[in-house]
Amino acid sequence: MKAKTKKRSSGIRRSHRLPQGPQGGIELLLIHSVEDLGQQGEVVEVRPGYAYNYLLPQGLATIATEHHKRMVEKHRSKLQALELSRQSDLKKRAAAIAKQSVTIEANATEDGHLYGSVGAAEIVAALKKNEVVLKDDQIRLEGPLKELGLYIVKFRLASGVEGELKVWVVPTVGSEEATPASV
Repeated sequence: MKAKTKKRSSGIRRSHRLPQGPQGGIELLLIHSVEDLGQQGEVVEVRPGYAYNYLLPQGLATIATEHHKRMVEKHRSKLQALELSRQSDLKKRAAAIAKQSVTIEANATEDGHLYGSVGAAEIVAALKKNEVVLKDDQIRLEGPLKELGLYIVKFRLASGVEGELKVWVVPTVGSEEATPASV
């Protein structure tokens, strides 16, 4: 009979007990702001799986020791100044993006219904042509765009920094507009 060998994973070992919070989760100090969790420098309590599998390996948080807490308090004003300047830069960028108008060509019927749909990926690709870089998950669509026309699409750069963008969905050149109007 063979003895089973345990496979060791690299990274953080679970044998080390992390500090527990009042609700029984793990207390961590955020190194970076995490959307829907907290801002940089805050002590948060999360479930063990979220800590071990995401926050700690990604370098977004560290163990909330007394030393780390003191260091954050000592540098809190610097952290706040950095965060304010980052937010200011993101708001300027959002204002610049909001001035953009994007045109996307799509195959459509004579009634204006698209054969497919326009989603976040197509909007990101069109923005890239205008030298604006966004990710698919930063575009906030209520659903895919399925008809020709003008749409106001929301985007989110970071927590608290959002904007709106004009997206024109037009027929592909050579389809609907190419037919001459009878006089």
